[in-house]
Amino acid sequence: MNKFPFWGYRQTVFSGLIAAIVGSLVACSVSPVLDEPEPARPSATNANASPDLSQGPLPPVITQAKSRWVPVPWSDLPGLDTDALHEAWPAWLQSCTRPAAGWAALCPEIRQLASASASIQRQWIRQKLQAYRVESPTPAGNGLLTAYYEPVLNAQRQARAGFNVPLYGLPNQLNARKPWYTRQEMETLPAARAALRGKELVYLADPVDAMVLHIQGSGLINVTEADGRQRLVRLAFAGTNDQPYKSIGRWLLDQQLIRDASWPGIKAWIDRNPSRVNELLWQNPRVVFFKEEALTVGTVPPGPKGAQGVPLTAGRSIAVDRGSIPYGTPVWLKSEGPQTNLDRLVLAQDTGTAIVGAVRADYYAGSGAEAGELAGRVKQPLQLWALWPR
Repeated sequence: MNKFPFWGYRQTVFSGLIAAIVGSLVACSVSPVLDEPEPARPSATNANASPDLSQGPLPPVITQAKSRWVPVPWSDLPGLDTDALHEAWPAWLQSCTRPAAGWAALCPEIRQLASASASIQRQWIRQKLQAYRVESPTPAGNGLLTAYYEPVLNAQRQARAGFNVPLYGLPNQLNARKPWYTRQEMETLPAARAALRGKELVYLADPVDAMVLHIQGSGLINVTEADGRQRLVRLAFAGTNDQPYKSIGRWLLDQQLIRDASWPGIKAWIDRNPSRVNELLWQNPRVVFFKEEALTVGTVPPGPKGAQGVPLTAGRSIAVDRGSIPYGTPVWLKSEGPQTNLDRLVLAQDTGTAIVGAVRADYYAGSGAEAGELAGRVKQPLQLWALWPR
């Protein structure tokens, strides 16, 4: 998935519902293999720096299914001494509600440190964990960071003028044919429309907003009920029509209709060509079905649940290739680009169908328009270090 919106597909997946997408919600899909240790080398951020010998000899390399974890001194991690670690601790506490193999014994200490100072948290990390540079098993170029977010949209419970774009729950006969009807067939074939009748959850005003929601996988929806009451709900991922994802941004580029395939670039083309919206959207046959989740009134809603089965934390959760980094792993992330510069602790708590590769991450930017603006533009180089118990 490429997080220039509509270049690639992502879905936030949920506990008990992702077996067909990413496998069962277990902490690690493979047992790591230990190799011989590599000698300590100077810091990646300062070629003239001396190795950090205070932490003792480095352990062996760890081989995952799709990556090599090379042990490094703590001095290799850029920003370790300045990151506001307390901002990452809520995400770590979430992972401890479903601890991965190897982490259950440390989770009581992680909970105790939730209110500690950043210096004490940093000291604990250095004492209890080892940093490993995540590398591809074969020579590869730079890693890639993209970003995703949770849209916040207005909707009506019943169709009316100006709100006639439905979002659907799972059809009863979804498994009767695989793949199911395409996006275009769902809007034009009588049989498909009949199968969807009664499955409408809410109605949006804009078909492009519906596409955004399909790609991001979940959204916060301000729903106006039939009696005029308003309430906030979450529409969460429940399944798909099993059709392949095809990027409408890629189609626009191939047709030489745009040069900027970020969401703002796509939106500008749509604004200039309103009569071609269906033509554009039908290029992507894949459709997501949703389930409605109630939210507690008067509280800030938690993030959507990722593939680990825990709520995501804005700015501190990432989606990864689980063959490279197991769910629940704390990861040091470094990325510099025109949109954002990041040197921080994050937690691997989600995945996506196109999050593939050893050094690949999708950064959860949060909810709403500001997060969407960032997510729509982030596509930049990436370095990752996995932090693992000693």
